[in-house]
Amino acid sequence: MAVNKALRAALSALSYPDIDVKKTYPLERELKRIASWRIKKPHLYHIWEHEVPCGDHKVPVRIFTPSEDTRHLVLLFFHGGGWATGDIDSYDGVCADMAALTGRMVISVDYQLAPEHPFPAGLEDCYAVAREIFLHDSLLGTRPEEIVLIGDSAGGNLAAAVSLMARDRGEFLPARQILLYPAVGNDYSDGSPFPSMRENGSGYLLTAKRIRDYMELYRSSEADLENPYFAPLTVRDFSRQPDTLIITAEYCPLRDEAEFYGELLRAAGNRAEIVRMPDALHGYFSLPASFKLVKQTYEIINRFLKD
Repeated sequence: MAVNKALRAALSALSYPDIDVKKTYPLERELKRIASWRIKKPHLYHIWEHEVPCGDHKVPVRIFTPSEDTRHLVLLFFHGGGWATGDIDSYDGVCADMAALTGRMVISVDYQLAPEHPFPAGLEDCYAVAREIFLHDSLLGTRPEEIVLIGDSAGGNLAAAVSLMARDRGEFLPARQILLYPAVGNDYSDGSPFPSMRENGSGYLLTAKRIRDYMELYRSSEADLENPYFAPLTVRDFSRQPDTLIITAEYCPLRDEAEFYGELLRAAGNRAEIVRMPDALHGYFSLPASFKLVKQTYEIINRFLKD
């Protein structure tokens, strides 16, 4: 079912084609913080805080533990927000639902944000947390094969990059990753090779211009655009990557590049499942768990985790 005319008009009005994210990102951060105050802390699971050393600072993480004893099953979550907005507070509700609906411990990473901390600062934070969990099983009593990387949008980019970095550095290797409408490319211009960038790049909340602005905030230099840890789609070697579940949204500009990333993983001999959610917009996974699309997504995730 296509987006109806009334909804299409509303989405177009909300997409603000002339907004300059490079100027408005502080306001977006603040609005997300204010919105997070209205999210009630879950009462069916335990939450505790932890910090992971990374260079000259410590990375805060928030751990959501389901009421059932499943501590050894872990989802390591990297939040979205264009690498410049969002934090563990604004994703409390998402992570609480994730713990409840998967029965797994969820570890949410509060990585440093751009532009104050451009690439690769946030990625190194995510890698440091993953490294501690994979290599120090005494922390949570986990085995490496029981840890799954998961991220949405910019967080999906970070999950994919952590997997590539782990393979290249040789310290650990994730067995599975879940990428929700991830940003994996580097071209969001009118000349993009992906039809979804032209079809969905305006009028559907996340616009091509907003993606370009976020990436400009995130990158340290023009050279980052060809760095596979910045844009995983540019990597030359797709081998030895985790079993991957990629979930895309029909009306998301990132849809086609994410699905192509999955196809390249398959071509390199990896297992990759690609699912496109019909009638979905970018960011839909942050909606309440009662929404039909979110319920369906958790059904897909749980099948992947149990396979």
